[in-house]
Amino acid sequence: MLARLYHAHHNRHLEDLPFWLELARRYDGSILELGCGSGRVLLPLARQGHRVVGLERDAEMLTVLHEVLTPDLEVQVQLVQGDMAAFNLGQHYALILLPCNTLSTLDAAQRLGMLECVRRHLRPDGLFAASLPNPALLRRLPRSAEPELEESFPHPLDGEPVQVSNGWLRTSRHLTIQWHYDHLLPDGQVERISTQARHELASADDYAAELAAAGLRPVERYGDFDGSIFHPQSPYLILTASISQDSARFAPGS
Repeated sequence: MLARLYHAHHNRHLEDLPFWLELARRYDGSILELGCGSGRVLLPLARQGHRVVGLERDAEMLTVLHEVLTPDLEVQVQLVQGDMAAFNLGQHYALILLPCNTLSTLDAAQRLGMLECVRRHLRPDGLFAASLPNPALLRRLPRSAEPELEESFPHPLDGEPVQVSNGWLRTSRHLTIQWHYDHLLPDGQVERISTQARHELASADDYAAELAAAGLRPVERYGDFDGSIFHPQSPYLILTASISQDSARFAPGS
């Protein structure tokens, strides 16, 4: 049920979609989305006519995505269950995306594995792009916050209200955010499903160094999905990278 609630909740947030769609327009060719979830970004890309491979570890998320994937889009989309830190799809992509603030939820070893996979799968003229919350802002948050109501939406099965609340706990190295989905039933009962995500608080320079260490050349740092340049007060850190010349020169099959 968590995947269905996630889909109903996050599909309401579309502010980043023009950014990913513009990248897809500029880097024409096949697209790989890492951690595609239930298709919030993947489906709009497919609707624009792009061929998209979605890689997702969570089988429940893929089940929801299969359910919402309309027949006209099935020829545009290939879904693969797998680990973004260890995959081999046997092809190269013009654009590889890691949206939805996922990058900072990976630990250092997972990021290294993922970036090495990205380098192996990216075309020499392609682009990798990933978004995360601005770690500088997260580091300045209070140590903790009790859950507060964020928003509500209709339950995907019965239409009754679901209230979303979130709080966090911050250490010097991580911010752990916990979400509660409270399903308000007609008899006054409340069904709660909770989940959490832990964001590493590495700096923007740390992430750029990891890209370079994996053979990827950092291209741009954006601070928001309007394409503004990253600065310490930006809400997001959006990184783009291409294959470095040395990496491309010695890549198998390049």
